[in-house]
Amino acid sequence: MIRNMDEIKKDAIITTADMMAAAALTAPKGSGKDTIRTAIITGEDKDRLRDKMLKLGGQTGQAIFSRDAGNVDNSVAVVLIGCTGTYFGLGMCGMCGFENCGTCRNAGARCVFTVTDLGIAVGSAVSVAADHRIDNRVMYSVGRAALKAGMMPDDVAICYGIPLSISSKSIFFDRGPGAVINTDSE
Repeated sequence: MIRNMDEIKKDAIITTADMMAAAALTAPKGSGKDTIRTAIITGEDKDRLRDKMLKLGGQTGQAIFSRDAGNVDNSVAVVLIGCTGTYFGLGMCGMCGFENCGTCRNAGARCVFTVTDLGIAVGSAVSVAADHRIDNRVMYSVGRAALKAGMMPDDVAICYGIPLSISSKSIFFDRGPGAVINTDSE
């Protein structure tokens, strides 16, 4: 059997994406509670995510969504990592800037523990990608679009997306105006 380069790249990316999701779930947590959720997006769902990003770019006027949609389009897979909107019920923490968890929740703010745990999980995941020489970039825009498209469980409050690619030069390096998908045809 002879495997061609496209098959090899796809298999390497999907295997790495699985390991990235596992690394995110097993990452150390400051709270000791599991608030991390992951998903891996490929194929038609990845196209749906790209389309949602293009729509958000048009609706908001924020070029970041259209530019990053180009990276999603040119990636084999996207790893999504999010955290739930959990509050820990601590009486005197105050690390979120509010008096207590109840005040934080009532203001619609996020618990510092869940957000910190999300950062640690993302760092663990991208270190796996780096260890396997898979090009990647952490993107707010991808996570925001994934939440808007309903690609994460309903309890996920914050999400980042990490598109994955293998090429002779990282597609995430030069991201100027040429990286934007042409939306004039829609």
